[in-house]
Amino acid sequence: MAKELLGRFLIREWKDGKKEKLKIIETEAYEGFEDKASHASRGKTARNSPMFAEAGTIYVYFTYGMHYMLNIVCGPKNHPSAVLIRGITHPQPLSYIKRGEKTKNINLSGPGRLTKYLKIDKTFNNQKLGKKIGLWIKSPKQNTKIRILKTPRVGVAYAGPAWSRKLYRFVLK
Repeated sequence: MAKELLGRFLIREWKDGKKEKLKIIETEAYEGFEDKASHASRGKTARNSPMFAEAGTIYVYFTYGMHYMLNIVCGPKNHPSAVLIRGITHPQPLSYIKRGEKTKNINLSGPGRLTKYLKIDKTFNNQKLGKKIGLWIKSPKQNTKIRILKTPRVGVAYAGPAWSRKLYRFVLK
């Protein structure tokens, strides 16, 4: 699923009805109990319980005392697998209006930057993706062939060499 999300759009609808459509350009996969980099590797806890929900559930956690991380649960219920959204970009290569201000093209590489920009916090945790909460994923109108770069995940050395070296990070080229 981490590869499948590349090139799709993350839609954020604000309370005033305005929407932002941002292309997903970077993801990381976390797969089940065996994956030592996964929060679920030590079993179900209060923190990681959304990972055990059905696919399409949002798992948001707080890290380093300052960043929220946006994950989308993608496995069957009770099988904890999720995709961390690591990077998004505005689909147009031109400047555009950002909530009333003229800005340069948005390219938010880094999961903490994108959640800060989209104002995603713990209130999204354990919610289902959808218009009701103002956050959903949409496929592009046309299926275009994309090229994907596979690399090891970022910041998971604690999981040991077998798991930290797995090519579970995917970047849209």
